[in-house]
Amino acid sequence: MEHELNRRDFLKCSMAAGALLVAGDTIIGGAMAQAKTAIAEVDKVAVWVVTDNYYDALRPENKVTKRYRVVPGKSIHAEHGLSYYVETTIDGKTSGCMFDYGLDPVGVMNNVSLLGIDIAQANAFSLSHGHYDHYMAAVELLKQNQAKIKRGTPFYVGEETFCHRYSLRPGTTEAADLGRLKKEDIENLGLKVIEVKHPTEIVPGAYFTGNIARVTEYEKVPPSLLIKRADQPEPDDFRGEQALFFNLKGKGLVVLSGCAHAGIVNTVKHAQNVSGVEKVHAVLGGFHLINAKTEIIQRTVADIKVIKPEFVAPTHCTGFEAIVHFQREMPAEFTINTAGTKYTFAA
Repeated sequence: MEHELNRRDFLKCSMAAGALLVAGDTIIGGAMAQAKTAIAEVDKVAVWVVTDNYYDALRPENKVTKRYRVVPGKSIHAEHGLSYYVETTIDGKTSGCMFDYGLDPVGVMNNVSLLGIDIAQANAFSLSHGHYDHYMAAVELLKQNQAKIKRGTPFYVGEETFCHRYSLRPGTTEAADLGRLKKEDIENLGLKVIEVKHPTEIVPGAYFTGNIARVTEYEKVPPSLLIKRADQPEPDDFRGEQALFFNLKGKGLVVLSGCAHAGIVNTVKHAQNVSGVEKVHAVLGGFHLINAKTEIIQRTVADIKVIKPEFVAPTHCTGFEAIVHFQREMPAEFTINTAGTKYTFAA
């Protein structure tokens, strides 16, 4: 990894953060707004949360969840990371894809085995964005299954996925080096890297959002998150971060986010806009509200309530305070997520 940025270098790039972020909002909210595209309906969507920050073997189930139950000597691994395996079913035909890979390859591969997931059956692989807690286990996971994965299988990413990133943590004076995923490491495993900027069907019925339009005024990326562009660090606007969405027959959209640095409300509204489907059945994933001000959490929850999803399951980077707020304000819709949970949404 490259050396950490010192405080002076960080301050140089952050002095322009306000102007850059304002300009970024204008660009992303305008020029990157997407036209509606024809979206296939699915009969069923299954989402395995391969790993997440939290595991509890005793959590009760509801009508859309199945929890992994501990048996002696075998337990789900939890970590500061996120990984999903997703399946869609259309007219009896099932297609699968990986979406994010977590942090610890040993723990993630343990969970894949315990959950009975066959990586070789994936028709595609995908990554939401270039942060280590989403990509770190990818290379080892793919390498372990390389002999079974068809050469040329697509690996979908958004813009700037392979860029170097940094973070200035609270109370620190040095920006931590977050590293980067190398494109050649994926290609050397026989996969075909495909960069997406517009809504794209990555397996039948599963769509990358394309670059997410920013329409709320309060969902902002913290200026402490940096990206290296043209050999210079600058505030990261996560212009290429992707979420997945599905159009469940008769019930509306299922929206699955990685971290939602663009804002979970922006993400859901973008999926509604590009799909032309207003009704939202479920919203799952990281909402990136950890350490957010109470006002931002309240506004986010209020806007999700207006959208009226039937299920809400915050994961990973949502943060304890925001998770509690969702539970209090949307008790009927809320599900506490645990690593090893399988969600099934059926028409």
